[in-house]
Amino acid sequence: MHTTQRAMLAALVVLPTLSACATSGALRRAREEQATALANERTERLATDSALRQDLGGVRGDLQALRNDLEAMRTEFNTKITAMETGIQFDMPVNFAFDSDIVRDEDHAALDRFAQIVGKYYTGSRVTIEGFADPAGSNRYNLALSQRRADAVRDYLTAKGLTTTQLATIGYGKTRLVTPGASHDEPGAELNRRVVFVIETRGQKSVAMTGPVGN
Repeated sequence: MHTTQRAMLAALVVLPTLSACATSGALRRAREEQATALANERTERLATDSALRQDLGGVRGDLQALRNDLEAMRTEFNTKITAMETGIQFDMPVNFAFDSDIVRDEDHAALDRFAQIVGKYYTGSRVTIEGFADPAGSNRYNLALSQRRADAVRDYLTAKGLTTTQLATIGYGKTRLVTPGASHDEPGAELNRRVVFVIETRGQKSVAMTGPVGN
């Protein structure tokens, strides 16, 4: 056999071996890259889950328990819970007598339950108490009156364990009337003399909602 022929035969033997080694190496690298990608994905998912829980406004505990407690607020206290862009709005029947900023005894139970929910699930969230008034009187007077109402509810909630640093208040006067034009003892006027709560939750709305809600 000529030297050239022997070289060609040797090449034919070596090439499949090299090809097999190259294929094996490529498969090994592919497996390693896949394992690395899966590990990175798991790390990112855990980080995302952690960030999500922070974005949920510091919610602690079992989310199903939270849903149950919110549903109880709806059924027991006729609370309307509305998902908003910045958080969750609680519209409870916490109303005031005409020209009064005193929290009524009949509203204590609803406020107590609200304080429990905030203290249990929303310790990392800011709660804004919005006060309102009926249309009787001047804009300036009603702004001050609605602010005093919000402050009175804040003071009640702090007595129930919430902190003043977590609670903010603002008075909106006779804006956003529930019953337009109703004041004094007219039907629906009491609904205008109210406070509304907004929990800033940064994306919590999908978790907190337990079903269709109203405004």
